[in-house]
Amino acid sequence: MTSFRRFALAVCVIGMLVQLLLTAYYLGMGHKAAPHRLPVGLVATGEPAEQVRTMLEAEDKFAVRDFGSVDALTTAIRERDVYGGVDLTEDTPMLYVASAAGASAATLLRATYTSVMQQQTAKQLAALAEVSVAQAEALITPPPVTDVVPLPADDVNGVSLGFLTQALSLGGSIASMGLGRLIPKARRSWKRGVLHLSLLILYAIGSAAAVLWSMSWFNVGEGANQTEMLLIFSLISLAITGSTAGAVALIGPAGALVGIFYFTIGTVISGASILPEFLPTFGRRLGENLPTGAGVQAVRDNLYFPDAPIGGHLLVLALYATIGCLVVLITNILPNRKNSTSELNIGTATSPLS
Repeated sequence: MTSFRRFALAVCVIGMLVQLLLTAYYLGMGHKAAPHRLPVGLVATGEPAEQVRTMLEAEDKFAVRDFGSVDALTTAIRERDVYGGVDLTEDTPMLYVASAAGASAATLLRATYTSVMQQQTAKQLAALAEVSVAQAEALITPPPVTDVVPLPADDVNGVSLGFLTQALSLGGSIASMGLGRLIPKARRSWKRGVLHLSLLILYAIGSAAAVLWSMSWFNVGEGANQTEMLLIFSLISLAITGSTAGAVALIGPAGALVGIFYFTIGTVISGASILPEFLPTFGRRLGENLPTGAGVQAVRDNLYFPDAPIGGHLLVLALYATIGCLVVLITNILPNRKNSTSELNIGTATSPLS
Protein backbone atom coordinates (compact mmCIF):
# COMPACT_ATOMS: atom_id res chain seq x y z
CA MET A 1 0.00 0.00 0.00
CA THR A 2 2.87 2.36 0.82
CA SER A 3 4.53 1.79 -2.55
CA PHE A 4 1.23 2.50 -4.31
CA ARG A 5 0.86 5.81 -2.45
CA ARG A 6 4.40 6.81 -3.37
CA PHE A 7 3.81 5.93 -7.00
CA ALA A 8 0.53 7.87 -7.08
CA LEU A 9 2.19 10.87 -5.44
CA ALA A 10 5.07 10.75 -7.93
CA VAL A 11 2.64 10.62 -10.87
CA CYS A 12 0.70 13.60 -9.53
CA VAL A 13 3.84 15.64 -8.89
CA ILE A 14 5.28 14.87 -12.33
CA GLY A 15 1.96 15.69 -13.99
CA MET A 16 1.69 19.03 -12.22
CA LEU A 17 5.32 19.85 -13.02
CA VAL A 18 4.85 19.09 -16.72
CA GLN A 19 1.66 21.16 -16.74
CA LEU A 20 3.47 24.05 -15.04
CA LEU A 21 6.35 23.98 -17.50
CA LEU A 22 4.09 23.72 -20.57
CA THR A 23 1.83 26.51 -19.33
CA ALA A 24 4.82 28.78 -18.72
CA TYR A 25 6.22 27.91 -22.15
CA TYR A 26 2.97 28.50 -24.05
CA LEU A 27 2.27 31.78 -22.28
CA GLY A 28 5.86 32.90 -22.67
CA MET A 29 5.74 32.33 -26.42
CA GLY A 30 2.28 33.53 -27.28
CA HIS A 31 0.43 35.42 -24.54
CA LYS A 32 1.78 38.80 -25.70
CA ALA A 33 3.02 38.20 -29.22
CA ALA A 34 4.62 41.37 -30.57
CA PRO A 35 6.58 42.10 -33.74
CA HIS A 36 10.37 42.09 -33.60
CA ARG A 37 11.83 43.86 -36.65
CA LEU A 38 9.11 42.68 -39.02
CA PRO A 39 10.52 43.29 -42.54
CA VAL A 40 8.49 45.83 -44.52
CA GLY A 41 9.15 47.88 -47.65
CA LEU A 42 8.98 51.58 -48.38
CA VAL A 43 8.74 53.33 -51.76
CA ALA A 44 9.41 57.00 -51.04
CA THR A 45 12.02 59.72 -51.19
CA GLY A 46 12.90 62.87 -49.26
CA GLU A 47 11.34 64.06 -46.02
CA PRO A 48 8.17 61.89 -46.14
CA ALA A 49 10.33 58.79 -46.35
CA GLU A 50 12.34 59.77 -43.29
CA GLN A 51 9.22 60.61 -41.29
CA VAL A 52 7.52 57.31 -42.07
CA ARG A 53 10.73 55.36 -41.47
CA THR A 54 11.14 56.95 -38.04
CA MET A 55 7.55 56.08 -37.11
CA LEU A 56 7.82 52.49 -38.32
CA GLU A 57 11.20 51.73 -36.76
CA ALA A 58 10.21 53.07 -33.35
CA GLU A 59 10.57 50.39 -30.65
CA ASP A 60 12.14 48.01 -33.21
CA LYS A 61 8.76 46.76 -34.37
CA PHE A 62 9.61 47.01 -38.06
CA ALA A 63 12.73 46.72 -40.19
CA VAL A 64 12.26 49.05 -43.17
CA ARG A 65 13.77 48.33 -46.59
CA ASP A 66 13.82 50.87 -49.40
CA PHE A 67 12.56 50.00 -52.88
CA GLY A 68 12.83 52.06 -56.03
CA SER A 69 9.42 51.16 -57.44
CA VAL A 70 6.11 49.51 -56.65
CA ASP A 71 7.02 46.60 -58.93
CA ALA A 72 10.17 45.94 -56.90
CA LEU A 73 8.13 46.09 -53.69
CA THR A 74 5.43 43.66 -54.87
CA THR A 75 8.10 41.28 -56.19
CA ALA A 76 9.74 41.26 -52.76
CA ILE A 77 6.34 40.56 -51.18
CA ARG A 78 5.73 37.61 -53.50
CA GLU A 79 9.20 36.27 -52.66
CA ARG A 80 8.48 36.73 -48.93
CA ASP A 81 11.42 39.08 -48.45
CA VAL A 82 9.00 41.52 -46.80
CA TYR A 83 5.51 41.16 -45.36
CA GLY A 84 4.20 44.28 -47.03
CA GLY A 85 5.02 47.91 -47.68
CA VAL A 86 3.79 51.38 -48.50
CA ASP A 87 4.12 53.56 -51.60
CA LEU A 88 4.31 57.28 -50.87
CA THR A 89 5.30 58.45 -54.36
CA GLU A 90 1.71 59.11 -55.54
CA ASP A 91 -0.75 61.73 -54.36
CA THR A 92 -2.67 58.99 -52.56
CA PRO A 93 -0.45 56.62 -50.54
CA MET A 94 -1.00 52.89 -51.05
CA LEU A 95 -0.41 50.05 -48.61
CA TYR A 96 0.56 46.61 -49.93
CA VAL A 97 0.13 43.52 -47.74
CA ALA A 98 0.15 39.73 -48.12
CA SER A 99 -2.50 38.12 -45.93
CA ALA A 100 -1.28 34.66 -46.94
CA ALA A 101 2.07 35.38 -45.28
CA GLY A 102 0.33 35.78 -41.94
CA ALA A 103 -2.95 37.38 -40.93
CA SER A 104 -1.40 38.94 -37.83
CA ALA A 105 1.25 40.74 -39.88
CA ALA A 106 -1.31 42.02 -42.39
CA THR A 107 -3.57 43.25 -39.59
CA LEU A 108 -0.67 44.97 -37.86
CA LEU A 109 0.41 46.67 -41.08
CA ARG A 110 -3.12 47.90 -41.75
CA ALA A 111 -3.48 49.29 -38.23
CA THR A 112 -0.05 50.93 -38.29
CA TYR A 113 -0.62 52.38 -41.75
CA THR A 114 -4.00 53.82 -40.73
CA SER A 115 -2.44 55.34 -37.61
CA VAL A 116 0.41 56.92 -39.57
CA MET A 117 -1.96 58.30 -42.18
CA GLN A 118 -4.22 59.74 -39.47
CA GLN A 119 -1.23 61.53 -37.96
CA GLN A 120 -0.32 62.93 -41.36
CA THR A 121 -3.93 64.01 -41.92
CA ALA A 122 -4.06 65.76 -38.57
CA LYS A 123 -0.94 67.74 -39.47
CA GLN A 124 -2.43 68.71 -42.83
CA LEU A 125 -5.69 69.84 -41.21
CA ALA A 126 -3.82 71.89 -38.64
CA ALA A 127 -1.84 73.58 -41.40
CA LEU A 128 -4.94 74.55 -43.41
CA ALA A 129 -6.74 77.75 -42.53
CA GLU A 130 -9.71 76.81 -44.68
CA VAL A 131 -10.67 73.34 -45.83
CA SER A 132 -12.94 72.77 -48.79
CA VAL A 133 -15.46 69.94 -48.90
CA ALA A 134 -13.37 68.10 -51.47
CA GLN A 135 -10.22 68.46 -49.36
CA ALA A 136 -12.00 67.25 -46.25
CA GLU A 137 -13.42 64.22 -48.06
CA ALA A 138 -10.01 63.35 -49.43
CA LEU A 139 -8.40 63.63 -46.01
CA ILE A 140 -10.96 61.48 -44.17
CA THR A 141 -11.20 58.78 -46.84
CA PRO A 142 -9.77 55.47 -45.51
CA PRO A 143 -6.34 54.81 -46.99
CA PRO A 144 -6.34 52.28 -49.86
CA VAL A 145 -4.89 48.81 -49.33
CA THR A 146 -3.80 46.24 -51.92
CA ASP A 147 -3.54 42.60 -50.83
CA VAL A 148 -0.80 41.26 -53.10
CA VAL A 149 -1.14 37.64 -51.92
CA PRO A 150 -4.53 37.18 -50.21
CA LEU A 151 -5.58 34.16 -48.23
CA PRO A 152 -8.01 31.81 -50.00
CA ALA A 153 -11.68 32.15 -49.17
CA ASP A 154 -11.69 28.70 -47.51
CA ASP A 155 -8.90 29.65 -45.08
CA VAL A 156 -9.75 33.21 -44.08
CA ASN A 157 -7.86 33.01 -40.76
CA GLY A 158 -4.80 31.23 -42.12
CA VAL A 159 -4.84 28.55 -39.39
CA SER A 160 -4.91 25.48 -41.63
CA LEU A 161 -1.12 25.10 -41.68
CA GLY A 162 -1.03 24.80 -37.89
CA PHE A 163 -3.62 22.03 -37.89
CA LEU A 164 -1.77 20.13 -40.62
CA THR A 165 1.52 20.41 -38.72
CA GLN A 166 -0.05 19.08 -35.53
CA ALA A 167 -1.55 16.13 -37.39
CA LEU A 168 1.79 15.25 -39.01
CA SER A 169 3.67 15.58 -35.71
CA LEU A 170 1.29 13.43 -33.69
CA GLY A 171 0.87 10.81 -36.43
CA GLY A 172 4.63 10.60 -36.96
CA SER A 173 5.29 10.15 -33.26
CA ILE A 174 2.77 7.34 -32.94
CA ALA A 175 4.10 5.60 -36.05
CA SER A 176 7.71 5.82 -34.82
CA MET A 177 6.82 4.26 -31.48
CA GLY A 178 4.80 1.50 -33.13
CA LEU A 179 7.52 0.59 -35.62
CA GLY A 180 10.11 0.78 -32.87
CA ARG A 181 8.26 -1.95 -30.97
CA LEU A 182 7.64 -4.11 -34.04
CA ILE A 183 11.05 -4.23 -35.69
CA PRO A 184 13.09 -5.46 -32.68
CA LYS A 185 11.24 -8.78 -32.93
CA ALA A 186 13.66 -9.71 -35.70
CA ARG A 187 17.40 -10.44 -35.47
CA ARG A 188 19.57 -7.45 -36.29
CA SER A 189 20.76 -7.56 -39.89
CA TRP A 190 20.90 -5.44 -43.00
CA LYS A 191 17.54 -6.91 -44.03
CA ARG A 192 16.00 -5.72 -40.78
CA GLY A 193 17.52 -2.27 -41.32
CA VAL A 194 16.20 -2.04 -44.88
CA LEU A 195 12.76 -3.22 -43.71
CA HIS A 196 12.61 -0.60 -40.96
CA LEU A 197 13.74 2.14 -43.34
CA SER A 198 11.29 1.04 -46.03
CA LEU A 199 8.41 1.14 -43.56
CA LEU A 200 9.35 4.67 -42.50
CA ILE A 201 9.42 5.86 -46.12
CA LEU A 202 6.14 4.12 -46.97
CA TYR A 203 4.51 5.61 -43.90
CA ALA A 204 5.77 9.09 -44.84
CA ILE A 205 4.25 8.84 -48.31
CA GLY A 206 1.02 7.38 -46.94
CA SER A 207 0.66 10.07 -44.28
CA ALA A 208 1.32 12.78 -46.89
CA ALA A 209 -1.37 11.33 -49.13
CA ALA A 210 -3.80 11.23 -46.20
CA VAL A 211 -3.11 14.90 -45.41
CA LEU A 212 -3.64 15.94 -49.02
CA TRP A 213 -6.86 13.94 -49.19
CA SER A 214 -8.22 15.55 -46.02
CA MET A 215 -7.24 19.00 -47.36
CA SER A 216 -9.37 18.38 -50.43
CA TRP A 217 -12.47 17.93 -48.25
CA PHE A 218 -12.23 21.58 -47.20
CA ASN A 219 -10.76 23.04 -50.41
CA VAL A 220 -7.50 23.90 -48.64
CA GLY A 221 -4.64 24.10 -51.13
CA GLU A 222 -7.02 24.04 -54.08
CA GLY A 223 -5.11 24.71 -57.29
CA ALA A 224 -1.72 23.80 -55.80
CA ASN A 225 0.64 21.39 -57.54
CA GLN A 226 -0.40 18.10 -55.93
CA THR A 227 2.83 16.31 -56.80
CA GLU A 228 4.95 19.01 -55.18
CA MET A 229 2.71 19.06 -52.13
CA LEU A 230 2.91 15.27 -51.82
CA LEU A 231 6.70 15.40 -51.93
CA ILE A 232 6.92 18.22 -49.37
CA PHE A 233 4.47 16.59 -46.95
CA SER A 234 6.30 13.27 -47.37
CA LEU A 235 9.60 14.96 -46.51
CA ILE A 236 8.05 16.63 -43.45
CA SER A 237 6.61 13.32 -42.28
CA LEU A 238 9.89 11.49 -42.86
CA ALA A 239 11.84 14.21 -41.02
CA ILE A 240 9.56 13.86 -37.99
CA THR A 241 9.16 10.09 -38.12
CA GLY A 242 12.75 9.31 -39.10
CA SER A 243 14.37 11.50 -36.45
CA THR A 244 12.02 10.15 -33.77
CA ALA A 245 12.67 6.56 -34.86
CA GLY A 246 16.41 7.27 -34.82
CA ALA A 247 16.17 8.49 -31.22
CA VAL A 248 14.15 5.39 -30.28
CA ALA A 249 16.76 3.17 -31.95
CA LEU A 250 19.55 4.85 -29.97
CA ILE A 251 18.09 5.16 -26.48
CA GLY A 252 14.99 2.99 -26.50
CA PRO A 253 11.36 3.99 -25.76
CA ALA A 254 12.51 7.26 -24.17
CA GLY A 255 13.47 8.40 -27.67
CA ALA A 256 9.76 8.84 -28.39
CA LEU A 257 10.04 12.05 -26.37
CA VAL A 258 11.53 13.59 -29.51
CA GLY A 259 8.20 13.19 -31.28
CA ILE A 260 6.34 14.50 -28.23
CA PHE A 261 8.71 17.49 -28.26
CA TYR A 262 7.81 18.23 -31.87
CA PHE A 263 4.10 18.07 -31.04
CA THR A 264 4.00 19.97 -27.74
CA ILE A 265 6.87 22.42 -28.25
CA GLY A 266 7.60 22.57 -31.96
CA THR A 267 4.09 23.31 -33.24
CA VAL A 268 3.79 26.43 -31.08
CA ILE A 269 6.94 28.00 -32.54
CA SER A 270 6.52 26.61 -36.06
CA GLY A 271 5.30 29.94 -37.44
CA ALA A 272 1.88 28.56 -38.34
CA SER A 273 -0.20 30.31 -35.68
CA ILE A 274 2.35 32.85 -34.41
CA LEU A 275 4.62 34.32 -37.07
CA PRO A 276 8.36 33.88 -36.43
CA GLU A 277 8.84 37.67 -36.16
CA PHE A 278 6.24 37.77 -33.38
CA LEU A 279 8.09 35.18 -31.25
CA PRO A 280 10.90 35.78 -28.77
CA THR A 281 14.31 35.42 -30.40
CA PHE A 282 14.95 32.02 -28.80
CA GLY A 283 11.60 30.64 -29.97
CA ARG A 284 12.11 32.00 -33.47
CA ARG A 285 15.59 30.46 -33.88
CA LEU A 286 14.57 27.12 -32.44
CA GLY A 287 11.31 26.96 -34.39
CA GLU A 288 12.81 27.58 -37.81
CA ASN A 289 15.35 24.80 -37.24
CA LEU A 290 12.82 22.11 -36.25
CA PRO A 291 10.97 19.92 -38.77
CA THR A 292 7.69 21.54 -37.76
CA GLY A 293 8.90 25.09 -38.41
CA ALA A 294 10.78 24.30 -41.61
CA GLY A 295 7.78 22.27 -42.80
CA VAL A 296 5.27 25.06 -42.18
CA GLN A 297 7.36 27.60 -44.06
CA ALA A 298 7.96 25.22 -46.98
CA VAL A 299 4.25 24.47 -47.29
CA ARG A 300 3.25 28.13 -46.96
CA ASP A 301 5.71 29.16 -49.67
CA ASN A 302 4.65 26.36 -52.00
CA LEU A 303 0.96 27.10 -51.56
CA TYR A 304 0.94 30.89 -51.63
CA PHE A 305 4.40 32.18 -52.60
CA PRO A 306 5.72 30.14 -55.54
CA ASP A 307 8.36 32.81 -56.24
CA ALA A 308 9.88 32.46 -52.77
CA PRO A 309 12.96 30.23 -52.36
CA ILE A 310 12.31 27.19 -50.16
CA GLY A 311 15.69 25.48 -50.47
CA GLY A 312 16.70 26.38 -46.90
CA HIS A 313 13.54 24.89 -45.42
CA LEU A 314 13.87 21.72 -47.49
CA LEU A 315 17.51 21.39 -46.39
CA VAL A 316 16.50 21.42 -42.71
CA LEU A 317 13.87 18.74 -43.36
CA ALA A 318 16.29 16.65 -45.42
CA LEU A 319 18.92 16.76 -42.66
CA TYR A 320 16.47 15.51 -40.03
CA ALA A 321 15.17 12.79 -42.35
CA THR A 322 18.62 11.67 -43.53
CA ILE A 323 20.31 11.61 -40.13
CA GLY A 324 17.35 9.86 -38.51
CA CYS A 325 17.12 7.23 -41.24
CA LEU A 326 20.89 6.60 -41.16
CA VAL A 327 20.75 6.05 -37.40
CA VAL A 328 17.85 3.61 -37.87
CA LEU A 329 19.69 1.75 -40.63
CA ILE A 330 23.01 1.52 -38.76
CA THR A 331 21.52 0.46 -35.42
CA ASN A 332 19.49 -2.26 -37.13
CA ILE A 333 22.53 -3.60 -38.97
CA LEU A 334 24.80 -3.71 -35.90
CA PRO A 335 25.00 -7.22 -34.43
CA ASN A 336 22.87 -8.04 -31.43
CA ARG A 337 25.10 -8.43 -28.39
CA LYS A 338 22.84 -11.09 -26.94
CA ASN A 339 22.54 -12.86 -30.30
CA SER A 340 18.96 -13.69 -29.37
CA THR A 341 16.87 -15.77 -31.72
CA SER A 342 14.61 -14.07 -34.17
CA GLU A 343 10.88 -13.86 -33.49
CA LEU A 344 10.32 -12.69 -37.07
CA ASN A 345 12.55 -14.48 -39.54
CA ILE A 346 12.83 -11.77 -42.20
CA GLY A 347 13.64 -13.03 -45.65
CA THR A 348 13.24 -16.73 -44.81
CA ALA A 349 10.88 -18.62 -47.06
CA THR A 350 10.72 -21.87 -45.08
CA SER A 351 8.83 -22.39 -41.86
CA PRO A 352 10.96 -22.50 -38.69
CA LEU A 353 9.26 -25.82 -37.85
CA SER A 354 10.33 -27.54 -41.06
